[in-house]
Amino acid sequence: MSLRTFVVMTLLAAVLAHPAWSGEASHGTGAQPPGHTQTFLSQVYEVDQLYRSMKGPQSQQEIRLGDSETTEELLWITGYQAVMVGADGSSPMAQELMCHSNLDIDTSAHHSTVGASRGFNPRLFTLSQGQLNVKFPPGFGIPVLSTESFKLTTQVLNLNAAEETFEVRHKVSVDYVRDADLKAPMKALFPVGAYGLASLAEGSLHYGVSTPDEEKQGPGCLPGQNAADHTYKDPLGHTFTGHWVVPPGRQVNTTLVTHLMGLPYDTTVHYIAVHLHPFAESLELRDRTTGETVFKSKARNYEDKIGLQEVESFESVPGLPLYRGHDYEIVSVYNNTTQEDQDSMAVMYLYLHDLEFKKERIRLSTPQPAPKAPEAGKATD
Repeated sequence: MSLRTFVVMTLLAAVLAHPAWSGEASHGTGAQPPGHTQTFLSQVYEVDQLYRSMKGPQSQQEIRLGDSETTEELLWITGYQAVMVGADGSSPMAQELMCHSNLDIDTSAHHSTVGASRGFNPRLFTLSQGQLNVKFPPGFGIPVLSTESFKLTTQVLNLNAAEETFEVRHKVSVDYVRDADLKAPMKALFPVGAYGLASLAEGSLHYGVSTPDEEKQGPGCLPGQNAADHTYKDPLGHTFTGHWVVPPGRQVNTTLVTHLMGLPYDTTVHYIAVHLHPFAESLELRDRTTGETVFKSKARNYEDKIGLQEVESFESVPGLPLYRGHDYEIVSVYNNTTQEDQDSMAVMYLYLHDLEFKKERIRLSTPQPAPKAPEAGKATD
């Protein structure tokens, strides 16, 4: 049995075991409200050569949840999943062909309609190798309106199979519940991103810090080489890259993320998703004010090929406290076991309790037909 056949058979068992991939609504039991799952397909990608991370074919499409053509209502997103499938939309393919699946929201429109917290990040979800699904703890969700639109971006990569050609697509599903079906109130979550960075200037710098104090803030971002033209400028004009090069050997990078997170108030984190690239060992969120580790995610790489097999996430009903007045940093560890440079990223998506959300502030508009979303699997221009 070839390695590819083994991977496909393994993924098939895992995929078929998850009800979300049927494309039909799945319903809870007992005291849980009826849950719904909506499934979307990306366009078909032909993978006929090696593609590094962020270099493969990609597309973007606009999607909506629920039945926005007949009514506007409040929905709660409770989960997000993605898997690589064949051109037919159902045959499982090797998950190592996934670069990422992103779901973004228009924050200005969202703030005006839902009144979400000030720190709301437009990136709701990112899935990549090692973490293929997000499932919030019971009673938590991201509140959205059925008339809101989302941008679904998908991209493929190929780090191993140089001599083969594949036709693949992303199969993405979003889990949600209708507020009208709830037996008890939900607790609102909002996403915040903590990004590992490398400085593109000489010496090490901190994002948003004009006069860094190493004793207080620790070592700055390592001086790095941009791996994919993904750069950020802080308010002081310093340029950083969130996608840097790791030379052969072990690399530890520490990034102060206090300004990037921009916590609007003290709150709790109830889910943490982690985005890393192959050769990553771990990503850790530290509270520099207390010296304690908030959460450390360990990554497991394949032993016989390049790719991430598993990346640990965090999920909790009581959650972990985060404080607006504290300094936070993330520490990424990569171990490049090859003899050539490799690309890297390090991101934690923190889903925080939104203390500013008030359902009674939402004023639903008069039901009216809404524009149809593009057909599943058809990218927008």
